[in-house]
Amino acid sequence: MSKRFDASFYRRFYMNPRTRVTTRTEMARRAGMVAALVKQLELPVKRILDAGCGLGWLRAPLLQAFPGARYVGLEVSEHLCREHGWVHESLASYRPRGRFDLIICYDVMQYLSDRETVQALANLGRLSRGALYFHAPTREDWRDNADRSTSDGDINLRDAAWYRSRLSRHFEHAGFGIHVRRGVPWGQWELERSVRDG
Repeated sequence: MSKRFDASFYRRFYMNPRTRVTTRTEMARRAGMVAALVKQLELPVKRILDAGCGLGWLRAPLLQAFPGARYVGLEVSEHLCREHGWVHESLASYRPRGRFDLIICYDVMQYLSDRETVQALANLGRLSRGALYFHAPTREDWRDNADRSTSDGDINLRDAAWYRSRLSRHFEHAGFGIHVRRGVPWGQWELERSVRDG
């Protein structure tokens, strides 16, 4: 896994304007959206875990949104850990001291086996004491939403319901990919919810 995410992978999917799947600007917008929703839910953020942080494009905008917060970048790519100083570990086995107020898990799970994904999802529940931003391409996305000319097709696709059922064991979905750890007090008007948790 670590060798797959070498310099050529990031040149193709992040640096080359013709083949990249996202941009630094799009990631800054995403960080702004996550921060705005977490602030609206009045969830304090002092520790941030960016699980599968890649090039770290979320780091600066998240730290700008949450001054004084501590950011931990977690990454399996040996190349990126050498380049940027990220923690070299898989989300499936990561066991730090303490928990995190905000966890970002963006486009990670599709690269893990079903077994590793189940372990990683359970670990998100252990590591969280607040908010989780979660995104992974699903079978439905691959069929209806993905730009296959730039997207990495060498991935494990699962139904959205598969993810939702496992996330709901530890989290309530607040909308736009934001999940709140069960037991954490937070406020949201009924019609602001994307779906009602049962």
